[in-house]
Amino acid sequence: MHRILRSPALWTAALATVLALMFLGSRGIWDPDEGRYTNVALNMLDSGDWLNPRRNDEIGHWTKPPLTYWAIASSVMVFGTNTWAARLPAALSYLLCTWLAWRIAARLAPGSQQSAAIVYATMLLPFGASQMITTDYLLSACIALAMWAFVEARFSATPHPRRWIALMWIALALAFVTKGPAGLLPLPVVLLFDFLMPGRRDHRVLQWSGLVLFAVLALPWYVAVFHGNPGLFEYFVGDELVNRVTTNEFGRHGEWYGWIEIYVPTLIVGTLPWTPALWRWTRGLPAMVRPWWRDPQRRQRDAHWVLLALWLLLPLAVCVFARSRMPLYLLPLFVPIAVIIALQRTGEGRALPSWPKLIAWAAVLLAAKVAASYWPTHKNAEAWAHAIVERAPGPIHEIVFVEDMARYGLHLELGRGTEIEKISLDTLHEPRFNPQYDEPLAVELGEHEHGVVWVTKQSDWPVVRERIEGYGYRAILLGTPFERRVMFRVEPQR
Repeated sequence: MHRILRSPALWTAALATVLALMFLGSRGIWDPDEGRYTNVALNMLDSGDWLNPRRNDEIGHWTKPPLTYWAIASSVMVFGTNTWAARLPAALSYLLCTWLAWRIAARLAPGSQQSAAIVYATMLLPFGASQMITTDYLLSACIALAMWAFVEARFSATPHPRRWIALMWIALALAFVTKGPAGLLPLPVVLLFDFLMPGRRDHRVLQWSGLVLFAVLALPWYVAVFHGNPGLFEYFVGDELVNRVTTNEFGRHGEWYGWIEIYVPTLIVGTLPWTPALWRWTRGLPAMVRPWWRDPQRRQRDAHWVLLALWLLLPLAVCVFARSRMPLYLLPLFVPIAVIIALQRTGEGRALPSWPKLIAWAAVLLAAKVAASYWPTHKNAEAWAHAIVERAPGPIHEIVFVEDMARYGLHLELGRGTEIEKISLDTLHEPRFNPQYDEPLAVELGEHEHGVVWVTKQSDWPVVRERIEGYGYRAILLGTPFERRVMFRVEPQR
């Protein structure tokens, strides 16, 4: 028992688990992203339709494949309709990535595994992202799983490399059902690594068994929704892939300098408190790479460094050249960054900080998590839910936002079965997939639904009220404005 309590693996796992799960549900759902993902997952539970992601009964939500929604819906189904359950898949993905960093480092450089796991668990971006509902963490876990399987196939003395390659294709399939083509970014990494290694001929990555396994796991959902929604394939390829990569249509820092604004601070701040080690490795990278060009044997001796450099730099180059740029797009790169930092520190003879220092840093991270739950922001759906219930006692079945950002987090905060809609004052020519508005005002009024609370900007209230009266209805104010928004009910004029 004494030996178990002194185990580095046990203390590392305990540290990561506390960081992942403590205060996980202390903060309300923050819109728009957390609200959007939880809303789609809850709609799957409410409707029983786990095939078609929907933002409400009428409108589909086709920006992402379904694995993240399935994970959130499954967690809520097991643990209840609460923020802790909704965030649990991200927290578990963080723990899985921490474990995979340990396993990968143990295979590439035995003795550095504890450092790799602790570095990953305590870096700012991986920790912070583990408290957010997003597709990027599940994607990161799938990619890390695929790369671990490849590392085992290439760097271990196992007699069954084909089984590891099969696991790699399974993980790539899961990544593809999480975020589409972005899940295949490890593929050029492993292919180029095999090409650069002398004598790499056996157990190729591209083999029929792996491709068939990938197709069987990754493609059925796409085939089903493309068949049931004509035109969806063209939308996925045109808008969600080509336009995101080549244009700034979505307003995500597509300027030529956008990668400097987003990715440089993400790498500097997101790797704290371990940034200096990453910087020292980056400065020494040119001298390390130079001998690889003409000396295959040197590449063979440095195979672990070759793989880590490719794993970090190839996807980073794709993120830089793509014109849709967000900080969390780099999250899958933090597993190789953690392993690089661990190997760099081990090579320099630097020991891990003492456990009191690590615990002090963990306390700072947990304090930041608690502080976020008190942070005053208009994005907090929990505060919106309290304000709505105070102003509109009685059953609430639907929240309608008029010419305003829909607070989809209210679906979780107000309970299952609450529908959230976003409507326009006028009839618009909206695209078939992912329109900005669900329907125009006239159509929503004509549905004559009960238990509906309407919300609009305080500045738009006179116009909205006039339009409603023009259709033969009247708008009844509910209390005082909240976050510069007016809440009201609608009933026919007598």
